[in-house]
Amino acid sequence: MNRRHFLSTATLAAASPLASAASTSPRRMGITMASYMIRWGNRKERILQPGWENALDVLDHCQDLGAGCLQIGVRGWTSDFAGEVRRKRESLGIALEGQLGLPWDETSLSKFEEEVKAAREAGATILRTTCLGQRRYEKFESLAEWQAFTKYSRAALERAEPIVAKHGMKLAFENHKDWRIEEQLDLLNHLGSDVIGVTFDFGNNLALLEDPLDMVKALAPAIMSTHLKDMAMAEYEDGFLLSEVPLGKGILDLKEMMEICTKANPSVSFNLEMITRDPLEVPVFKDQFWTTMPDLKASDLAKTLKLAKSGNAKSLPKTEGKDLAAQIDYEEGHIRESFAYARTHLGFT
Repeated sequence: MNRRHFLSTATLAAASPLASAASTSPRRMGITMASYMIRWGNRKERILQPGWENALDVLDHCQDLGAGCLQIGVRGWTSDFAGEVRRKRESLGIALEGQLGLPWDETSLSKFEEEVKAAREAGATILRTTCLGQRRYEKFESLAEWQAFTKYSRAALERAEPIVAKHGMKLAFENHKDWRIEEQLDLLNHLGSDVIGVTFDFGNNLALLEDPLDMVKALAPAIMSTHLKDMAMAEYEDGFLLSEVPLGKGILDLKEMMEICTKANPSVSFNLEMITRDPLEVPVFKDQFWTTMPDLKASDLAKTLKLAKSGNAKSLPKTEGKDLAAQIDYEEGHIRESFAYARTHLGFT
């Protein structure tokens, strides 16, 4: 799967009736469950916002929010529950993208296939996954560890591919503060599969000293799913701080990035990932940051630090010092603000 193959695939997608309809009909922004890390993580609590038991409750919230798609984990879903999700989301006109983990060894294949089937029965056609659930520069202490992880990830994706294809699904793996541009392209080229592509996160690769605009241009033909977000930055003693902020309050050119995605795949969904948390520390002045990326250019560092220098640490969202009720309210406010901006400035209904 080289870039020529990516582009030919994108051309076919643009010519399809589904893609054509998606490019001309009104669109609603979707939502990822990562936007509700606080509320979903404490979903048994009855504090201000009603507690959530499962995806059915979240779909009700999506209707109130005006979201057109829900990206949510399918772990533990039975066939009966998947059927309930399908019926409810169809009645509300809400699309679904499933989230699941990769089959890291042969013993996890049956579980992986059950989750694929559950997502399909619920009506999803795209499955979002990650290779690394942590941040590359925090997880690995040697280049050899990173290289071993790269092989491990490739094997897991190879294991997943025939199962996903068998059930007529698409699997999109995220740039989750793990893969730089060329590394993710290399993985896609190695796999050479029409059913494996990318969940493109608009802001993650700032943490790896890459310009998100460069990344979306490089990966666009393979993008099947997105995490739409805006980012803000600031300096701190060991490097820079990085935060998701409500759409329109950050540094990203959202319109241009969305246009690039849509040109390559007119049916791609834009799912808000507005994570409300304390700023992430990206310690570029510490040795471990460079352990797995020894060949990064000084110009990449300089360009990223210039962005951080223009920010203000006091302007970044913080949950520290807020009780749970206040955090949940703060989170919901950021999401509502982002949906309002998306309707006013990004062409969503």
